[in-house]
Amino acid sequence: MSIDLSAPPERPGTWESPDEYWPLLTEATAELDPPLAVLDLDALAYNAHDLRRRAGTTPVRVASKSVRSRAVLDAVLALDGYAGVLAYTLAEALWLAEGDDLYPPVGDVVVAYPTVDRAAIARLARSPELAARVTLMVDSVEQLDLVDRVAPARSREVLRVCLDLDASWRPPGLGHLGVRRSPIHTAEQARVLAEAITARQGFTLVGLMSYEAQIAGVGDAVPGSRLRSGAVRWVQRRSKQELLDRRRSAVAAVRSISDLEFVNGGGTGSLEFTSSDPSVTEVAAGSGLFGSHLFDSYRAFSPAPAASFALPVVRKAAPHIVTLLGGGWIASGPPGKDRVPLPVWPQGLRLLPAEMAGEVQTPVAGTAAATLRVGDRVWFRHSKAGELSEHVDEFTVVRRGQAVDEVPTYRGEGKAFL
Repeated sequence: MSIDLSAPPERPGTWESPDEYWPLLTEATAELDPPLAVLDLDALAYNAHDLRRRAGTTPVRVASKSVRSRAVLDAVLALDGYAGVLAYTLAEALWLAEGDDLYPPVGDVVVAYPTVDRAAIARLARSPELAARVTLMVDSVEQLDLVDRVAPARSREVLRVCLDLDASWRPPGLGHLGVRRSPIHTAEQARVLAEAITARQGFTLVGLMSYEAQIAGVGDAVPGSRLRSGAVRWVQRRSKQELLDRRRSAVAAVRSISDLEFVNGGGTGSLEFTSSDPSVTEVAAGSGLFGSHLFDSYRAFSPAPAASFALPVVRKAAPHIVTLLGGGWIASGPPGKDRVPLPVWPQGLRLLPAEMAGEVQTPVAGTAAATLRVGDRVWFRHSKAGELSEHVDEFTVVRRGQAVDEVPTYRGEGKAFL
């Protein structure tokens, strides 16, 4: 259950020829019964190396939320330029940091979100090994208070913490542009919290994080919408300059209080920008490894569709409509067309507006549906990368028309952290 991504693909761009790429996946998995999920090894390797190229000399911390497979995390972390994991829950971080007979411990795991998981905090607090490997995220004194109630400072390990700086843009008249994360927005607020952290027994401030979702997580080349694309680019240009100045000031203010081991920023959609920021020491990325279709609307890069899934045709509802089993794997975020799975092969299929992707059945229509028979399969791409892993126990690893391995997802290892 190991995969090797060390060599870039010999034939980059196979996925750009749908008439070749998708039939190869069908051939490789012909003996397997769908629903099934596939990782194309060449496409995954291409994406991993391309993310590294885009980050330049800045190390990339892998966002596990966008992967959720230890085999893939292990393979990516083995590549030069990747260092550490950005986890999404403390329970997940502890699991990764502990390791087992299958996978070695991850020695550097930052939890991207604050935690109130008392059982996980207690486990972290009583283990010298885990306390040295895992960093908690904080943006308020209340979060420190909760930790102290679970495990008083005098009787626990010193815990590593990272300060979360809000990276949203707040221009006059436009309000809050970005995600609702930390309440710490200004350099002064960051300095005050840093002082509070360093004054507390049992904590050590080691990092600062700021995720610019309005830059990294919003495509600037929206299909069929020049007006929206132009508005996104306008926002992103101005937000970038504001954030460069504010993040630099915040980092300087916090460094005046505590030596920081790392300053983390960015995401798959903003690697070039974030890695160019002198105040940032590492960038985060994960979605670009699988290349989900939400990332098709970016001008700066074009990830390969490394992860995909197939659903079986179980009935012919009409001459030009076939019904597939399952498929209602809707992505999180604002409800909309960009959150539903995208049928990609055979070409020309579309979801029905009255049903879309359903829990137990998904009808698709189009000229190609007339050629499909019961037992055939239709290939889809998920909207958000790691969420596909929540629906399958394993990925079939494929290379050039051959199934070469199977690797488990978190779900396949019996883990569900959210």
